[in-house]
Amino acid sequence: MTKVGEHITLDIIGTTKEYDPSIYEKVIQQIAKAAKVTILDISKYKFEPQGFTILALLAESHISFHTFPEKGIISFDFFTCGKVSPSIAIDIVKKEFKHKRIIKKEFNRDTKSLYRDIYSSAGLQKSYVVNNVLENFKSKVGQHIEILDLEQFGKSLFIDGEIQVSETDENLYSSTFVDAGLKLNQKSDRAAIIGGGDGGVARECVSKGFGLIDWYELDPEVVEVCNKHLGEIGKKSTEKNSVQCIWGDAFESIKSVNEDTYDQIFIDLNDDQLCIDLAAKNMDSLVRILKPKGVITAQVGSQDKKPQQVENWLNVFNHHFGNTNLSRVYIPSFDCSWNFSSSINH
Repeated sequence: MTKVGEHITLDIIGTTKEYDPSIYEKVIQQIAKAAKVTILDISKYKFEPQGFTILALLAESHISFHTFPEKGIISFDFFTCGKVSPSIAIDIVKKEFKHKRIIKKEFNRDTKSLYRDIYSSAGLQKSYVVNNVLENFKSKVGQHIEILDLEQFGKSLFIDGEIQVSETDENLYSSTFVDAGLKLNQKSDRAAIIGGGDGGVARECVSKGFGLIDWYELDPEVVEVCNKHLGEIGKKSTEKNSVQCIWGDAFESIKSVNEDTYDQIFIDLNDDQLCIDLAAKNMDSLVRILKPKGVITAQVGSQDKKPQQVENWLNVFNHHFGNTNLSRVYIPSFDCSWNFSSSINH
């Protein structure tokens, strides 16, 4: 991370009069002296019938005021690469301009960036702090794939703007996923994984002693980019001959699989209604290849963020199996608890 400076803005609300332009220049001089910055030039303009703008060009960047007398607002902006924080201007501004309140915003001017969490709302904005963008492209399948180096969670995979996995807490997701199925049936001769391009679920199946694992994945580029940047997540799975990768549409591929093949099926599709509908449409095909007493488990999302989506998944499982068991784990990089639904094939 390279820091280039500090930046604040102040919106001075509830000003009751239009100040003489000379006041703003005087205040800028006071701020420049306190912040130990050098004024190179000052440019100003008075609007008719009202309003005023003044900009001080600094050796270290700029200071400006812009007034909105009709709204009772004065806007102040100070960016500096100097050694003194621009926040030193706040007390000076408060003293010189009568006001009801001041809205302060600070910006870290550095090479970090913010990536907005898609679950942010108008009243609650949440973002990931990004140290570096390692990959950013659209795959041939049509998914927007990003690998971001996050300050708190390390290298992380995002698909279509939503975080899928991070290197710091991926094990919580994958281990809970596989354990959810094994809690209902310990038999682990053979498993099928639908999706799960990062390789974490495949790795967990290997570590739990599954004899054979068929991994059905639509998008090879997800697997390639995860192997490149998140290789430790799926390392054990790609090193084992027990894992067979089958590329393409999983629901087309399973049509050629014999009945009663799998002890466990893990559905790790994208977190959206389209994938729920796709799974529901093909559930009979999945039941056909699942052994009697075999278990099917799906990641069904977050009740905190998408409660209706979880409910829709549970309805699909109950409709086809008449039973479902919900496992839950908190994933820090998701900032919520995540759910996995398991059903026994009676």
